[in-house]
Amino acid sequence: MDLQETLKNIKTQFRLGMNGAVSKSMRDKGLDYKLNFGVEIPRLKEIAAQYPKDHQLAQALWKENIREAKILAGMLQPVDSFYPEIADIWVEDMHYPEIAEQTCQNLFQHLPYASEKAFEWIADEREYFAACGYLILARLFAKGQTLNERSANEYLDQVAAALQSEPSFVRRCAYASIIKYVQLGKAEGAKALKALLPLKDSADEGIRLIYEQIKLETEWE
Repeated sequence: MDLQETLKNIKTQFRLGMNGAVSKSMRDKGLDYKLNFGVEIPRLKEIAAQYPKDHQLAQALWKENIREAKILAGMLQPVDSFYPEIADIWVEDMHYPEIAEQTCQNLFQHLPYASEKAFEWIADEREYFAACGYLILARLFAKGQTLNERSANEYLDQVAAALQSEPSFVRRCAYASIIKYVQLGKAEGAKALKALLPLKDSADEGIRLIYEQIKLETEWE
């Protein structure tokens, strides 16, 4: 089966798995894909399982302005042929939180240069680059990956700024990452609370609440 035929078969499965109610709900929330079949993630995983990981197929799927195709691309992209410059191109083409979240979960966290890219991206002022950086770190921390002192200081400086920014996707991703970071151990929790102390006295009640929520995560039994 050639590439075009495979793409055609995959799109047929998207149509068969279409969920109009989910698609409409996404449109109502401003998720204006060219095409959105509303196929749910478990079904997309079933479709992905039918195909071997393939670079050309994944790249072709990513280029489609179709919600399901972009999610499936992350599931089918081999790690060894996904070079750093391609990762940058993909993030530049992200416009919706779900795509960032799914791509980080299915692909980015598994890259051999994941940590390096994460630190590069959290220092980037562009929304989806920063968001993906924090999402990757959240995944790595959840798997028990720790940071040396220099990296920890850099991370905490960046996350402190992100948590005090206007409510945004980046702020939500930064919060997800710091929660996973403080769960690594008492040392990480203490270091994070010290770095984030300015949040405690913020004039913004929401930011003060974030600090208290992080503090709760550090109260080990």
